[in-house]
Amino acid sequence: MIKSIQIEELKPGMYIILPRAWRSHPFISNRFTITSKKQIQKLVDYGITEINIDEMKGMPAESVMAEHEEPEKDFSDDLKNSAETLKDIITDKKVLPAARARAVQMHSVDMMKSLWLNPTGERIAEFKEGVVSVVDLILQDDATNSQLLKLTSYDYDTYIHSVNVGVLAISLAKVLLKKGDKHDMHALGAGFFLHDLGKVKIDEAIIKKPGKLTDEEMDLMRKHPSMGFKLLHETKQISIESRLIVLQHHERNHGGGYPRGLRGEDIHIYGRICSVADVFDALVSKRPYKAQLSPFHALKLMKDEMLDHFHKDVFEKFVLLFK
Repeated sequence: MIKSIQIEELKPGMYIILPRAWRSHPFISNRFTITSKKQIQKLVDYGITEINIDEMKGMPAESVMAEHEEPEKDFSDDLKNSAETLKDIITDKKVLPAARARAVQMHSVDMMKSLWLNPTGERIAEFKEGVVSVVDLILQDDATNSQLLKLTSYDYDTYIHSVNVGVLAISLAKVLLKKGDKHDMHALGAGFFLHDLGKVKIDEAIIKKPGKLTDEEMDLMRKHPSMGFKLLHETKQISIESRLIVLQHHERNHGGGYPRGLRGEDIHIYGRICSVADVFDALVSKRPYKAQLSPFHALKLMKDEMLDHFHKDVFEKFVLLFK
């Protein structure tokens, strides 16, 4: 028996039936049994308020069942499926730019989550292949690129932040580098998306701490660029220039950044691009210990209080992305 219920009534153990169009939901399959509250939250985050359940295949609406998580598994197929779905999204001419942008962001976040669980060389190679579609979309589809730039204000999450910075930085590189042949935009895009990869080596409790870090915790956090660079160096999946994005995205033009305290032209142009995008997304993201800024007020703060952090031309071109 098919029954329609409100999303608040959905519980683990229920068998759900989602709309067939991929752009209507964030899952690869249209029909499956809910096994955890995380899956329910994913539906809520996607804006789904009502859903159909099949009471013949799963729990009826009136029943209650304890939540259980799925056993550990290899997420390689999820990574490949998200990459394939991204290609479908981007090539579907019937999808309006706003809907395409939302779907691209969510599937990019899914790919990031899958990679984060086990960032091996093979998985990074698969991720890099998936990012190709996103990079090409930003380079070739100005309307969808514009919509993607409007999707940067969210509750802070490492995966969402990585995708937001990737989109912002590729958009800026598109303007600054003018699609020059000497720049491998696909490898560059992967570097931007993976700029925080070193955080996989840091205790999640520190990363998600809702308040100020201790000096010891901050010292550990300051190591994540070097950790990420080392990980990508060992897997040899992106160029040395693109790996510098990971190493240098916390360097500052005035020399007060980390891990090396580089100054001005000593910071690679890719690192300068990522630095601006990284700071901006941190400012417009909602965090437990700080107010969320609008894009306008974030840019104003960066100009009034942080201008010496960034290379002048890079910052000016970044501001123009939001004109």
